[in-house]
Amino acid sequence: MTTLGLIGSGNIGGTLARLAVAAGIDVVLSNSRGPETLADLVAELGERARAATPAEAAAAGDIVVVTVPLKAYRQVPVEPLVGKVVIDTNNYYPGRDGEIGELEAGGVTSSELLQRHLPRSRVVKAFNNIFFKHLATLARPAGAADRTALPIAGDDTEAKKAAAELINALGYDTVDIGALADSWRTQPDTPVYGTPYGAAEPFFEHEGAPVDAATIRKLVDSAER
Repeated sequence: MTTLGLIGSGNIGGTLARLAVAAGIDVVLSNSRGPETLADLVAELGERARAATPAEAAAAGDIVVVTVPLKAYRQVPVEPLVGKVVIDTNNYYPGRDGEIGELEAGGVTSSELLQRHLPRSRVVKAFNNIFFKHLATLARPAGAADRTALPIAGDDTEAKKAAAELINALGYDTVDIGALADSWRTQPDTPVYGTPYGAAEPFFEHEGAPVDAATIRKLVDSAER
């Protein structure tokens, strides 16, 4: 993979861009406000980064990360993402997104909604259960004894493999937890959401602590609806 496209360049998107550039991966950033609003971040990232529109970032990325508020998922461009692996970082927060009946009923996950919107793309859930500051500080080289693992979910085996390879390059191991329908196990208020990576309360003020794959698997399996 040579280019990572980012639809959304906030806390998670900006952190992923920094990790990607550090790993030698080109990034194309976008947001809803226009490329000019990303000038400072692009300047910080250097020659491997450029800003574009969401459609341009979608077209440019070999893998594309969608990291926008869930309420805006229908604004994600469809045609430029046909056939591509799309990593979904979104979570459902009713206070921000408004109540979404299907999610309230528990019959569908937020990533399944995005997959429905992108029927010819291959959606993989990842990066949604870790605080962006911990995502920035816990990256480690492959083989490091204190490497942290992140859960991923998806309906396409090859897409999950591609996502895992990217995540490995960014500094993390992965734990495959199943299909998009299983991704509820990593959503807010589940055992694997947020707090495992922050060993002290409040977790968002903690610098972060490594969490290995076996621990992530145990936490994911302990989730209850």
